Amino acid sequence: MENQTMGTPDRRSDGSFHSLISLADFKEILGIDDRDDAFSRYCLVTATYSIEQYCRRRLLISKLTEIHEYSDDPFVPLKQYPVRKILEVQKHRSWKPAEDIDPELFQCIPQCGVGEDMPFCLEIRPGVVSSPFSVRVRYVAGYKHTDAPADLASACLELAVWNMARFRGKKIGVVGQRYGGSRSNGEFLEAKMPERAKELLEPYQRRVI
Repeated sequence: MENQTMGTPDRRSDGSFHSLISLADFKEILGIDDRDDAFSRYCLVTATYSIEQYCRRRLLISKLTEIHEYSDDPFVPLKQYPVRKILEVQKHRSWKPAEDIDPELFQCIPQCGVGEDMPFCLEIRPGVVSSPFSVRVRYVAGYKHTDAPADLASACLELAVWNMARFRGKKIGVVGQRYGGSRSNGEFLEAKMPERAKELLEPYQRRVI
């Protein structure tokens, strides 16, 4: 059960949706009126999921649960970052109730809430946990669309506008780099992401500890 992760649903209780920039900002920048809300929302969500897939990590804030097999290493790596808050840490066995670990017996590195785009880990005081226990961690990680770094928001805008142009032009699957196979009629395969967006996202691709 190592490194299991669960997150909250994409639709949030406050009515927001899975996007690195808000619908209001997107509409203001592009001068789009309310009639295009559904289409704009779709392009933003599609762009955000594509960005997370490209970066191989979640970027928007969510509550997560992970179970890590403990191997007597005091450092437990967390899969998502930046970490905003540690909600709960427990030592866990499948045949016994989980036991809470006192917050004074562990620390998050780097500290929660610093907003740095680097992997985080828990350092657990030696002797608190030992094999064959697992460590169960509940925590909050990721960016809100209101405080996402400027280059992440710009990449989302770039990709959402690019998607919007493709969808409106109905050129899905026939733009991008030339297909080198059997086609000879001048069609092109679809590029997955504009180069400018890739440049903006390079610092946010998943790193390992």
